[in-house]
Amino acid sequence: MQMQFQHTLRKNYSFEGKGLHTGKVATMVVMPAPADTGLVFRRVDLEGCPEVEALAENVSNTARSTTISKGEASVSTIEHILSALTGLGVDNAYIEIDNVEVPILDGSAKPYIDAMWADGFEQQDAPRRYIELKEAVEIRDDQKGSLVRIEPADEFSYNIMVDFNSRVLGVQNAVWDSSVEYAKEIGVCRTFVFFHEIEFLFKNGLVKGGDVDNAIVIVEHPVTPEQVQNMSNLFNIPALEVREDGYLSNLVLRYPNECARHKLLDLIGDLRLAGGFLKAKITAERSGHSINTTAAKKIRENI
Repeated sequence: MQMQFQHTLRKNYSFEGKGLHTGKVATMVVMPAPADTGLVFRRVDLEGCPEVEALAENVSNTARSTTISKGEASVSTIEHILSALTGLGVDNAYIEIDNVEVPILDGSAKPYIDAMWADGFEQQDAPRRYIELKEAVEIRDDQKGSLVRIEPADEFSYNIMVDFNSRVLGVQNAVWDSSVEYAKEIGVCRTFVFFHEIEFLFKNGLVKGGDVDNAIVIVEHPVTPEQVQNMSNLFNIPALEVREDGYLSNLVLRYPNECARHKLLDLIGDLRLAGGFLKAKITAERSGHSINTTAAKKIRENI
């Protein structure tokens, strides 16, 4: 097999926007890093610009997104940028940020792909260090019916099943392997939320930066005209309507199973916390950030 080399970025890329959960505006700069650095966040707004390595042992919270912390420094909602760098084949990068939460942008990894893909990537004089398992790792959450299983394999493959008992989504599946182009088929898929969850999330201090420009809103249950009007006011979109298929009228899906593809995007980002590129067969069912990052921790323990 031909040796695979490590890669980094060719230049700096800057992104600015509000955080999905905090609503706080942040500027994030993704920049080249030397071989064997891995992916490292820097909180440039804090004294000394403390670093937080993108590793599973630094995970501190998995409520609706993934947060890593080290000392007084934390960075939240890191899964999309980690997924993008993994899907694009980037081994090493510094990620500088001047606030606590990564900008949500359009709710997918597309803005990162659009910025970086055209420039290509810098090959480094060091072999890629794949994570290879000697035996399978399996994490289950019987209460949620969730599963993540990572098995030794010669090539990587991810297969995810999504089931929210939803009349709108139904049961969806998505796959990423060497035959699937991450940049076009996975990274462009946006996060999603059920309309009946929005009020609860706002009341609990989450999705302060959420709107229909950065999330797919799914209307699972019948809604009243008053609720629709409140929704129009909330998102500042006149004449917003609910389509017969349960999505808002402003939305055009990028794929029929976009929601499953986005959960796959999240899974790729969370499992990057294992510390590198997995050479494994990954199977996930009804997975979320908690079980994903638990699986990443287990992988690191085993290697």
